[in-house]
Amino acid sequence: MAVQRELKIDLSHVPLRPTSKKEIKLLETALIVATLYRPEIIELIRDPLEKATWLDSLAIAAAALAREKAGYSISQIAEELGRSETTIRAHLQGKTKAGKIVRETYEKLVRGEPTISLPFAVAEEGDECRRELEKLREELKELREENYRLREELEKTREVEDVKQQLEEIREQLEELERERDELAKRVKELEEKAALLDEIRRVLGC
Repeated sequence: MAVQRELKIDLSHVPLRPTSKKEIKLLETALIVATLYRPEIIELIRDPLEKATWLDSLAIAAAALAREKAGYSISQIAEELGRSETTIRAHLQGKTKAGKIVRETYEKLVRGEPTISLPFAVAEEGDECRRELEKLREELKELREENYRLREELEKTREVEDVKQQLEEIREQLEELERERDELAKRVKELEEKAALLDEIRRVLGC
């Protein structure tokens, strides 16, 4: 069973009046993160169609406000962000939903509410994690057993191959012996024929 817990992020170090590009980026990022995790925004971006347009508007609104707080003019912000001055002005004046909510987030930081809570689910007492770990252990055990079985099969296969090799060598030796036997038989026959011829010659000569 999962329980809902919160991860708190402290944004107290974020400069509210940035004086450098690095500080502008810090404020811009803080505005985006703190706005995204507002409950109403989480619900809003569940819709894929809303999410696509909303995230872009949010990023521009946060970037514009961070630069405004750094003293940038409308024209400077528009040029740097690649948007029209009308769009930038609408965000900064809160005429857009993104601009309005980003400014509310900024005002929370100004009021000293620099901590945001990010909800996330945690498996109660780690039961889910333990079950997953146990499952992985069982799978590992099965893999080891299968590996051992395959090794045994491989060894048996090697033994069979060795026997086949030995049989092949014996067969070749037998074939060689048969050739030698045939050759020997041929020579014996020739000698027998010569001996018979000599006997016949002796008989004729009366030896």
